[in-house]
Amino acid sequence: MLTIHHPGGGLRTGPDGPVTHGLAVVADGGQLAALGPYEEISRTYGALGARVRAWDGVLEPGRYAADGAALLETVYWPDPREADALGTEPLPVTSVPMTDARWGASARRGVRRLLARGVTAIAGPFSRPQVAAAVSRAGLRDRPADVVAGGHADFAVFDADGDCVVTVLAGRLVHRRA
Repeated sequence: MLTIHHPGGGLRTGPDGPVTHGLAVVADGGQLAALGPYEEISRTYGALGARVRAWDGVLEPGRYAADGAALLETVYWPDPREADALGTEPLPVTSVPMTDARWGASARRGVRRLLARGVTAIAGPFSRPQVAAAVSRAGLRDRPADVVAGGHADFAVFDADGDCVVTVLAGRLVHRRA
């Protein structure tokens, strides 16, 4: 499905690049089909039935979690049902009896928190199969991708405070701030 992403705050194609206003990107499945002025993109791809998603923020490459293995393999991400006993903040895995099921659930919750921060790429390798599976299922890549036509449709939109508004992986909306 074609989706036009129109960031109201502008677009940054590389991690340290300038922000350019008035641009939009088109995601066609897992790839970026086009990047250009919103008016042209809207005219061309709107005629093809593309839906439009307008975001309040700057669209840019997602963040890279260089400490990904440590974040998911040395930290336990508590289940909200455990809040009374364990709290809601991450804990060292040494403070919780870890089973295979707990490893997998913790990794999935940790991945969700990373996606909520605009992470689209994460460093490994992962020694725990449950962690590697959670990362793979989420679609996180091992290196960040620039926002370019023909590239991966992996990006995030950040508001003026740097908080993540939305995270997109392979063209799929995987996080949207409530």
